[in-house]
Formats: sequence, C-alpha cells, structure tokens
Amino acid sequence: MACVSTTQRRTPDDWLQSPTEAFSLAGLKARLLYPTFHLGRVGWFIAAALTVAAGLLRFWNLSHPHELIFDETYYVKDAYSLWHFGYERAWEDDVDDTFLTGQAQPEPDAAYVVHPPAGKWLIGAGMALFGYDSAFGWRFTAALAGTLSVLLTFVLAAKLFRSLFLASCAGLLLTIEGHHLVMSRTALLDIFLMVFVLAAFCALIADRTWGRRRLAYELAARYRRLTAPRATDEDRTRWKTTITYGPWLGIRPWRIVAGILLGVAVSIKLSALAFVAVFGLLTVWWDATARRSAGIRRWLPGAIVTDGLWAFVSIVGVGAVTYIATWAGWLRSEGGYYRNWAADQATLLPDWLASLIHYHVQSTTFHTGLDSAHNYASAAWIWPFAGRPVSFYYRTENLDCGAEECSAAILDLPNPLIWWTGLVAMVIIFLRWLLIRDWRAGAILAVYVAGQLVWVLWPSRTMFFFYTVAYVPFLILAITYIAGLWLARTTPSGTGFTSRRLAVVGISLFVLAALVLSAYFLPIWTGEPIPQHQWRARMWFQSWI
Repeated sequence: MACVSTTQRRTPDDWLQSPTEAFSLAGLKARLLYPTFHLGRVGWFIAAALTVAAGLLRFWNLSHPHELIFDETYYVKDAYSLWHFGYERAWEDDVDDTFLTGQAQPEPDAAYVVHPPAGKWLIGAGMALFGYDSAFGWRFTAALAGTLSVLLTFVLAAKLFRSLFLASCAGLLLTIEGHHLVMSRTALLDIFLMVFVLAAFCALIADRTWGRRRLAYELAARYRRLTAPRATDEDRTRWKTTITYGPWLGIRPWRIVAGILLGVAVSIKLSALAFVAVFGLLTVWWDATARRSAGIRRWLPGAIVTDGLWAFVSIVGVGAVTYIATWAGWLRSEGGYYRNWAADQATLLPDWLASLIHYHVQSTTFHTGLDSAHNYASAAWIWPFAGRPVSFYYRTENLDCGAEECSAAILDLPNPLIWWTGLVAMVIIFLRWLLIRDWRAGAILAVYVAGQLVWVLWPSRTMFFFYTVAYVPFLILAITYIAGLWLARTTPSGTGFTSRRLAVVGISLFVLAALVLSAYFLPIWTGEPIPQHQWRARMWFQSWI
C-alpha cells in the first residue's frame, strides 16, 4: 500500500534559505510540487476492474422496465425531437404507450422546454445507436456516464490521496452507491451534469499541477537571468516586477478543457452555473496560494491581475461559446420555440442572439418561480439526511416473485451508510479546512456546497432529492479523506488506534458493510420483483414510501 499523505504540507528543514536556494528550480519545486504519483500497472488494473464492475451493475437488465418512468416521459421524447428536427416538439397527451412501439410522432408545433439541450442530445445518442423505441437505447448514455464517473473518481482519489488503497475504496463505494446507481440507470439529466462537473474538476486539478510547475520554471529562469554575469538593467527591472506580482503563465490548456466541460454542464442544467462560479474562484485561489508559496510579495493581486482575467476567459468565455454551440439545432431551425421572437422586436443584437436571450429570461423565470405540488418534492435542507427519496417506478400487479403479494420498485434511495457517513465526513472536512487550510478539504467542501446551496436559496421552489447526484462523487471523496486521516496517524508497528493493520481492517470493514447494505437494497434500485413484505422491510422510514 502506498504511503498516505493527508495534509500535503511541508516543513522545510531551513526556513532561512538563501535567494539562490529559494529561487532555484529544485527549491521552487520543493515548495510548489509533490512527487508525481503514478498508478502503475496495478493501479490501472484496479481502475479497469472497478470500471467493469460499475458497468455490469449499470448495464445489466438496463431495458427493464420497458416504459418511460418518471421524467423520462419528457426527456426521452425531447431527445427524439432534437435528433430528428433539431429542436423539441410537442407531443399529444397519453402518447407514452404508443411511443414504446415506435409508432408515435410529435406534433409540428414547438414545445416550450426549460432545460437546455445538451443532456437530451446525449440521451438521443443512445437512441440513435440502439433504436428510438429501445429502453436500453434511451438509458445507454446515462449508464455510460455513471460508469465513466467511477473511473474518474478512482483516478482523482489516487491523485489527491496518493494511495491505491484509498482510491480503490473511493471507486468501490461509488460503484455500489444506490443513488448514483439509480440515476445511472434512468434517462434523466442529472447524471450527465454529475459526470461533466466531475470531469471539469479533474481538469482543474490537472491545471493546478500544470500551473505550479510552470510557475517554478518561469521564476527559476528569470532568477538565473538576474544573477547571470551579463544581467542587464532590463533583467533587473523584470525581476522586480516578477517578485512583486509573479509572471503570467500563458495559455492554460487544462483550464480550456474545464471551460468546455463546464459549458456542456450548464447546457445540461442551468444549476451548473453554481459549479462554474465555485470552480472559477477555486482555480484563481490556487494560483494565488502558489504565488505565496513561491515567495511572490503581492501574491493575491498578482494572481488576479496576471491570471485572473485569463482564467475568466478560459472558463467563462470558452464555456459560453461551448454552451451556445450546443444550441446549434435550435439556431439552425425555423420552428424552434421563440426562435423567431426577435424578428418583431427592436434590438441591437443579432436576431438569433436576442431570441436566445429572451428564451433564457423566460426559462429562468420559470425555474425560480416553480412551486407546483408533487408527492415526492422535498426541501433542500433534508437532502443531506436522505429524508425524501423519489419513487421512479412502483408496481404490484402481474409480477412473479414467488409470493402472493409482490412489489417492483425503483426508488432513488442512497446507500444509507455511505450517505450518512458522507454527511459526517463533510462536517469534519469543514473543521479540517478551518484549522489547517488543507486545500483538498476546501475543494471537496466547495463542490458539495455548490451542489447543495444553490437549491437552498429558493426554499419555496419545487425540488427533488435526485438533484444531489451532482455531488455524490465528492461525498465519496470526503469519506475517503477521513479514511486517509486515520491511515496517516498509523505506523506498521503501531498499536491500538495507531496500528496500520487496524486502520486498513477498519476501513475495509466499512466498505464491506456498505457492500452488504447495497446488496440488500439492490432490488428496489433496479425494479426487481420481490415479496411485498420484503419491500416494506426496506422502507426504514415512512418518508421513504
């Protein structure tokens, strides 16, 4: 098992380094970077095994039930319209049964939809591959997104915690987590939001390392020119500016990747804007702290002035272009809802842009004012406790379970052990960040807050628990972080709580308990017919029914 680092803080042997030592490439790397952690063959084998296991759980019997469950009735038919006409069209009422036969067609009129198109394009991709009347087809890309997120989480955990053991725990916990599993097997939008947010975070982690390495090389090169025998006044002036504010680090490719991914995320659901804001602040703050560690005097203004604007362009600017590109079908159409709104309006903007802005103004008003009653709606403050999961599917008739009374259910219920432990872990992470400012704790907490707080701001809006799938990987990372804290306080020869063996066994037993609990709840995550008394036994609280 690899050595576990939890704080990732160094205490230099000598704080009073000479400038030559401090601004040498070796000295800068020692302050800014950590030894590269490679997965190696074993790590990639584990990653492949976890990905296969996640895929088996998500793709097994994916076409069951062969009907449009919960909000699939909207998104699947919208996906069909997008792939055939470039924009969403209206459908007759009660057309779902006919749609399942492949005979239904939308009406010629455009439909007013309030979510951007990217998630529905992704759903439609699976339908284009496997058939528009195939339940496997319309759920295929959701299952693929859920499977890929397990791989991303494993690699991310390995990079953050520098331990294959901890990364394996993180990957396995996400593989078996019920909330994530249900959303991976259902053609809703939120699973796509989750995977693009997670991928964007991974890109920014890569950018953090890239930027620190670039900073080390830039500072070392400029200091060498300053101290060279033939140093000029220009070199000395340039160094004075450099040591005051720091250098510009140039185009950041990983930030551009993050911008593209976040642009797609926003085009899946507009709630991704909360992640855009948090990720933008995180990446600039990481730049600022890197400059502080490097010895830059005005490190915060330097980060904002030299890299902040480019960070905005890379994330917000690139994201905006990507977002607009996902509307290509609507932009190229003549019949899209509000597509020609600007034709009769006095505006200085191009008609297509004015119409698109008007569409968004109307949909934003809808989102903030939505307050229709729903049996499974719940307030955001109870989501951390899994107080009201959403029933996507429930049947009691024409089932074969070997008993007189049977039930088949798909309930968006998280694994209780993982979910409630994750809540405790987030509290500990918050305290950890307050006390020692571990950047990893702050990053994990920030993503969780972005996914949760955005909904708390509109307490009267109709909301559902399944929105939380966007931050489930980070809940898993929080648990993994706490496991790492325990491991870091152990030694191979330790006794009691400091015993490395005890820590490994304890963490493994937690994962095993979560695995057993997932096996217990699996039937109500996949719609498997079971005796009704067994279904009732799994409803631990009345609010879960």
